[in-house]
Amino acid sequence: MDDIREKIEKSLNGVECWVERHDYKGYEPFDGLTSFLQPLTFKSQLASQVLQQGIRRFPFNIRPMLGVVPLDSTKGRGYMAWGYLKRYKLTKDEKYKKKAFACLQWLDANKSPLYEQHSWGNHFVYASRGGFIPKYEPTIVWTGLIGQAFLEAYELFRIEKHREIIEEIAEWIIALPREVTDKGVCLSYTMIKQGSIHNSNMIGAAFLAGAGKVTGKKEYFDVAQQAMKYSCARQLSDGAWYYGEAPKFRWIDVFHTGYNLDSLKRYSDFAQDRSFEENLLRGYEYFMTRFFEKSGRVRYYFNKTKPTDIQCASQAIDTLSLFSDIDPGNGTLAASTAAWYVDNMQGKDGHFYFRKYGFGVYNKAAMIHWGQATMYKALAHLLSNLAE
Repeated sequence: MDDIREKIEKSLNGVECWVERHDYKGYEPFDGLTSFLQPLTFKSQLASQVLQQGIRRFPFNIRPMLGVVPLDSTKGRGYMAWGYLKRYKLTKDEKYKKKAFACLQWLDANKSPLYEQHSWGNHFVYASRGGFIPKYEPTIVWTGLIGQAFLEAYELFRIEKHREIIEEIAEWIIALPREVTDKGVCLSYTMIKQGSIHNSNMIGAAFLAGAGKVTGKKEYFDVAQQAMKYSCARQLSDGAWYYGEAPKFRWIDVFHTGYNLDSLKRYSDFAQDRSFEENLLRGYEYFMTRFFEKSGRVRYYFNKTKPTDIQCASQAIDTLSLFSDIDPGNGTLAASTAAWYVDNMQGKDGHFYFRKYGFGVYNKAAMIHWGQATMYKALAHLLSNLAE
């Protein structure tokens, strides 16, 4: 196990240096509408999706040829902060505390200008199946996950400014539209219109429970419980969740499954509410039996491996690491998964490739949150577990 710890630490140092050398900027899978071709879409949602998905799915990185440049990423900065905090907890090295605080300060200064409360979105327009999400329009996914970094920082250092930001994030989430049903409520993906998606709903609920623990506000716990009730009531019999309930959202992939499980576990721990324990264990069993190959490579969908995607790996490693207290034996799988991706998907310059297709074809684009920051946080989390 010493060899794998050494491999992971070397990989961590490599990606950390790459991110800092590039000033925390990189590409994103859905940044295609920043291309100079965007005016040719005439703001049509279909044409915009074709351009965006064409750039995303092309087997090579064609962004430089189409005028797409590396950008800042709020979620990337949040995940780097989270990873630095993990490394600080393990090493007590003050340099990681300073780096984490610098990222959190940047996030404070770069919250969405569209709302008074702290919340975060993309630095580009995004055309999804649910419609357009404008530049800077916050999503509950980005806001809730960045919020977890602030929660971890507050737990470590008890900085009053962080507590204030946590409360502001919670107030933004509380103000979101909701789908109200007789089996819970679903928090909306964005403020601009109701969008019911399981991973975003559960991410929001997990953060609200954490904010409730910090602030003592019962409303946060109550809304979080109702949101978890909604998604757990709609869990499939085999333990899986569709991405969303609408027919166009009925697929099952590894990283959204990981988001759901992480969020449900964090909610349960923050709220000390074990009423969804059966859902958690059933979902975890599905995750463990459907998404991993013997080599450690992670499947994208429950029934399909390719493309080999770096976000799938990072989320899988992170989820395994979070569940190590429930399943101490999963460390071997987490380590073998990490080793496979370090050996097969990390360049000599330290950055992780976006995707690997068949016949040795790679898209080596350096995605900032999708590939670098999420993997940095996941490997830091795993390294902390392996050191225990």
